[in-house]
Amino acid sequence: MPSKEDSILRAISTLQRLSELFDARREQVAREAGLTVREWGVLEEIATEHFMPSLFAARRSVTPPAISKLLRGLLERGLIRASVAEGDRRQRRYVLTTAGRRILEGIRRERQRAIERVWARLPGAELRRFARFGQDLADRLEDLLDRERPSPE
Repeated sequence: MPSKEDSILRAISTLQRLSELFDARREQVAREAGLTVREWGVLEEIATEHFMPSLFAARRSVTPPAISKLLRGLLERGLIRASVAEGDRRQRRYVLTTAGRRILEGIRRERQRAIERVWARLPGAELRRFARFGQDLADRLEDLLDRERPSPE
């Protein structure tokens, strides 16, 4: 029987592998749709109708100029449209074009196929156990980050 330390190291290794596989799959899905992962994220945000470039940049740790460049590219490719926001002429309102909606619909269909091929075949009890374990682990990691984050002076 492996020691607790060996089990911990194996669990960390498995989590790292899962993280890398999720990243690789996201990149694959985006690439097949003709997008980068970041462009896909922007299209998903714009689809919510609450997209604000500055908030998106802050949440994703991306500079505002990088988001502006990304938006210009999506505009040039005809995937989004921009207009002046009602009530605040300094703000721009972004919406998906028909082409942008088609791309997102294709991505969502592909994600659903992957869910059916991978996740839906797992027993419900295992999924619930995995979800509980994952939530507990995420909570512990968040607590660790919060405790070790330098306090603002």
